[in-house]
Amino acid sequence: MRYLLRPLALAFLAAACLTAAERLPNIVVVFTDDQGYGDVGVFGAKGYPTPNLDGLARDGSKFTNFHVAQAVCSASRAGLLTGCYPNRIGIHGALGPTSTHGIAATERTIAEVLKSRGYATGMAGKWHLGHREPFLPNRHGFDESFGLPYSNDMWPFHPEAKAGTYPKLPLYENGRIIDPEITPAKMNNLTTWYTERAVSFIARNKERPFFFYLAHTMPHVPLAVSDKFRGKSQQGLYGDVIMEIDWSVGEVLKALKQHGLERDTLVIFTTDNGPWLSYGNHAGSAGELREGKGTAWEGGTRVPCLMRWPGRIPAGATNRDFIMSIDLLPTFAGLTGAALPSLPIDGRNVWPIIAGQPGATNPHAGYGMWYAQNELQAVVSGDGHWKLILPHRYRTLGGRPGGRDGLPAKYENRDLTTPLLFDLRADPNETTDVAAAHPAEVKQLLAFADTCRDDLGDTLTKRKGKGTREPGRIAGNP
Repeated sequence: MRYLLRPLALAFLAAACLTAAERLPNIVVVFTDDQGYGDVGVFGAKGYPTPNLDGLARDGSKFTNFHVAQAVCSASRAGLLTGCYPNRIGIHGALGPTSTHGIAATERTIAEVLKSRGYATGMAGKWHLGHREPFLPNRHGFDESFGLPYSNDMWPFHPEAKAGTYPKLPLYENGRIIDPEITPAKMNNLTTWYTERAVSFIARNKERPFFFYLAHTMPHVPLAVSDKFRGKSQQGLYGDVIMEIDWSVGEVLKALKQHGLERDTLVIFTTDNGPWLSYGNHAGSAGELREGKGTAWEGGTRVPCLMRWPGRIPAGATNRDFIMSIDLLPTFAGLTGAALPSLPIDGRNVWPIIAGQPGATNPHAGYGMWYAQNELQAVVSGDGHWKLILPHRYRTLGGRPGGRDGLPAKYENRDLTTPLLFDLRADPNETTDVAAAHPAEVKQLLAFADTCRDDLGDTLTKRKGKGTREPGRIAGNP
């Protein structure tokens, strides 16, 4: 008798039959929310210890030039999970409770790519790629999921929310609402609950390759922390929250060690964008970088990143090469032998750079940096040397302090009317425009910007791209 097996079952059997030496790597991605470049000990944080994150840097590599695709919630997650610039797949800004669109069924996430190789896939935390049923994690490759559908400030308890602004904030598990209302008391437990899910997932899937996406809600405002960390830092509530996130990473690392999986697991820690500076003492720090969340300046897109895979990623190294979150999906595909999505993506396999291989170079000609509703605001050379800020309007506090205790200060808008060129190797803080001294680099980056506009468009110059795709939409809604 002949037995016909589905491709996924065949892939699982193939993965299960690998010897220990040939085992496909487990992959854990920890993705926090609004944590600034300077909010980890090894990146300069003060007032609260981060021993587990610092340990990741000691046992793995610290990446000082890692960027997200856009400095805002939904768009950043779209870039990470699909390997696409978010504007390619129609995801802009931060989706909310009234949104009727989300990630399209035709897009393939990291989870779907790895499932083709027999991986168990799970997530806990903030999803934010559409809260309608067709857009939820279980419809996009995750075997199990637990967490919030969107940002935690989109709830009735936000200090700025007027009555009726937001509906109750629900908690989801595997595509179903299991708690219709997250209260402030429950919010305090989110980091712990997410961590428990990650630890449980590792224990239950230790015999097969797995991918787990731990997308912490914190430290997005409104800040919340469990009693075990409240008041523990010297940096107020924000410091308490970061200490609990550090504890969470430590629990995941302990679970990997307990099950003998340390050498089989690639662990990546990073965040979705820079700090929300208008919130002052409830926001993090971009260190010396310029501006923060919601901008294409370095403080918005350059985020802390740590990677550990014993024996495969150099221990104790500092990697200064420019890479972006869109590069993770194709890198994971390359490591596992998985096929890339059939639709075009923007990321490239950057494993030689991550592994610190001598002579490794970035395969990109350059990177585009869009924001808002498809505004091309900056372009960067592929080697990360030169960055051209294009004319656009951006928000800034203009040197003023942010708000206090959960209430934000108001931004002001500034108009940039001429391109500015920065030498990021010498001036990562973007203090000195060197366009006049480097006309050839300006010309080259302007030409690359034009290529970006031709492909993905640019509302600032009224260009419509040829390579964009529609997001998923609920029937009958725009």
